[in-house]
Amino acid sequence: MITFLVLAAIAAWLYTRWDRRPRTGAGTSGIARARQLRTPAVRIADVLNIPTQRGALARRAEIGAQGEQATALLIDPLRSRGWVIMHSLALPSGRTDVDHLAFSPTGAVILPDTKKWSSRYRIRTSGGRLYHGTLDVTDRLKGLRRGAAAVSSALGVPVIPLVVMHGAPIEGGELTVDGIRIVPADRVADVLDRLGRARTGYNAQALADRARAHFPPYTRKHR
Repeated sequence: MITFLVLAAIAAWLYTRWDRRPRTGAGTSGIARARQLRTPAVRIADVLNIPTQRGALARRAEIGAQGEQATALLIDPLRSRGWVIMHSLALPSGRTDVDHLAFSPTGAVILPDTKKWSSRYRIRTSGGRLYHGTLDVTDRLKGLRRGAAAVSSALGVPVIPLVVMHGAPIEGGELTVDGIRIVPADRVADVLDRLGRARTGYNAQALADRARAHFPPYTRKHR
């Protein structure tokens, strides 16, 4: 048993040292967060099937990253129709990011935020609050609000926040909570297409170039 633990510790340490390749793209922040949480001790616990809080948080981060990657696959085809699509951009604080940023050919700017929540419970509203089953999750929209405000301030144009929901069914098909629209993932491309038809008077390519200057791709170094 002791020999096994020693070997597991060595393997966990080697993985931590080896897996330092820079990554960008959808899900980068979640992958980085999971890697940060999985210390050698946590990796050993995982091997031994010993539950830990950090291990649970790492799995949650990985699930979120998978959701972002799935959203990217759904919206990237819009590029063939003149859209500019970006994924996992670092905010000025350096430690947070926006999941996706989309620019329509007419200059509409949309900030899709991926959520991947358990399918066991419905998403619903009551009294102006957002619930996942019986759990009040309204505060989980704060990050999206901050991200939309940061992007809007940097670009000098309105930004439309949008929640893309994977997993959890949405009561009534879609919801709006205090101005934030929540749509099922399988409809996100159609929703973006409709939102992106608005004539704004802004130059989409110029806005995208400005966004690249202000918000670099999120990488592991931001953790």
